[in-house]
Amino acid sequence: MSWLVLRSVAQTRLTQPNLTVRYHANLDQAFFDECIEVMKLGFGMPALNNDEIIIPSFLAWGVSEYDAYNYSAIGCVETAVPGRWGYRCTGMSYINFPRLLLCAMNGGVDLTSGKRFVEAHGNFLEWESFDDLMAAWDASLREMCRWSVVVENAIDKASERDVPDVLCSALTDDCIARGKTIKEGGAVYDFISGLQVGIANMADSLAAIKKLVYEEGAITRQQLWDALLSDFEGEEGARIQQMLIDGAPKYGNDDDYVDSLAVECYEPYIDEVAKYHNTRFGRGPIGGIRYAGTSSISANVGQGMGTMATPDGRHAHEPLAEGCSPAHNCDKQGPTAVFKSVSKLRTDKITGGVLLNQKVTPTMLASDQNKQKLEMMLRTFFNRLHGYHVQFNVVDRATLLDAQAHPERHKDLIVRVAGYSAFFNVLSKATQDDIIDRTEQVL
Repeated sequence: MSWLVLRSVAQTRLTQPNLTVRYHANLDQAFFDECIEVMKLGFGMPALNNDEIIIPSFLAWGVSEYDAYNYSAIGCVETAVPGRWGYRCTGMSYINFPRLLLCAMNGGVDLTSGKRFVEAHGNFLEWESFDDLMAAWDASLREMCRWSVVVENAIDKASERDVPDVLCSALTDDCIARGKTIKEGGAVYDFISGLQVGIANMADSLAAIKKLVYEEGAITRQQLWDALLSDFEGEEGARIQQMLIDGAPKYGNDDDYVDSLAVECYEPYIDEVAKYHNTRFGRGPIGGIRYAGTSSISANVGQGMGTMATPDGRHAHEPLAEGCSPAHNCDKQGPTAVFKSVSKLRTDKITGGVLLNQKVTPTMLASDQNKQKLEMMLRTFFNRLHGYHVQFNVVDRATLLDAQAHPERHKDLIVRVAGYSAFFNVLSKATQDDIIDRTEQVL
C-alpha cells in the first residue's frame, strides 16, 4: 500500500494530499530509494518524519503504545492519532520570538505598534550584563505565553458553543460513546501545540548581542539600539548591520555558541506552556494540555512584515526564518551542520512538530552517488541525531526567478512552502522571494 501511495503521488504531482513518509531505522532500502526518486521530481514531497523520536514522545505524553505506533502526520508537520485525536492540533496564536525580544528590550512596549505587550523588566540601555537581558526575556516570554493561552481558551469556548463540528465528532472515538463533540472533550486524546516563529532569528540576535556588545564591546548598547530604530540607515547604521551579520556565529552551522542560545531561549516556553490546560482538560480526553511546535506554516513572511529590524542584522519587515530552519543564507557549512544544529533543540518536548526546510538543486540529486549521500545523511540525522522532520525543495534558483518573471512558462511548478506544497504562481511575491532566498545546499 505504501508503494502504491508513493507512486500515485509521483504520477499525479498534486499539491494535495500532503504526503509524509514515516522514517524508522528498519525502513526498507528499496522504498527509501523510491522516496528519493519522488523527491527528485521537485514538488516538495514526500516529507520525512522520524518514528524514533515521535513515538517515544507520544508515549511520554500518555498515548498508548498501540496508538503511538499508529500516529500520522496531519496538516503540515503536526502529528496525531487518526480518528482518536481532539479538536485541533495546532494553536490559534503565534508567538513571534524576535518581536517579543525587541519588546522586552524596550521595557515591555512593542516597537511596531507602540503598545505595551508585557510588563517592564528594565530596558536594553540599562542592562549591564547579558544575564540581565536573558532574565527579561524569560519573564517576558512566560507572560506572553500566558496571554496566548487566555486568547486561545476564549476562542475555544466560543467555538465549542457555536461550531460543534458534528460530522467530525461522529467519526472520532469516543465522541458517540461519551455523547460529546470533540470540542466538548469527546476524543480519546486532546493535545494542542503552540506555534513559535523566528527561532533562528532569535538565536542569531542573542549571539550578536552577547558577543559584540557584552563580551567584545565592539558595539555599544546605544549604537545597537539606534541602528535598530533607524533600520540600519546611514553609514553608521550600515556599519553596525555588517558587524551583526559577519561578526557573530549563526544558527545552522553546528556552532554551540549560538545553538545553545537557541535551546536556552526556547526553554522558558517549553516549560511554561506545559503548565496550562486546554478547555477539554478533565472532560474525558487523555492529555488536555499543551506542548511546543515550530509549524509556522508561511506565517514567517507575515510575521516578519510586522517586525522591526532585529539584532541579527535583518531589516525591518523582512521575512523571519520559518520553522526551526536557519535564517536565509546564514547556514554556510552545508546540510550536515544544519542537521546538527537543529538536533540540539528539545525535539523530545517539541511534539507539535519541528519543521525543517532544505533546498537542493536538481543537479545535486542527478547522480546515484549524491542520492546515496543524501540517504546516508538522512539516516544519520534520524538515527543518531534524533531529528524530528525534514523536507526538500528540489529546484534551482534560476527556475524560480524565471517563474516569478514569466509565470505563464511555469504553470505546473510546485514548491514546498512550509509544511505544505503549493503552485508557485499562486503564492504572494513576498512568499516567493522567501523561497527563492533559501540556501541551496550542496551534498
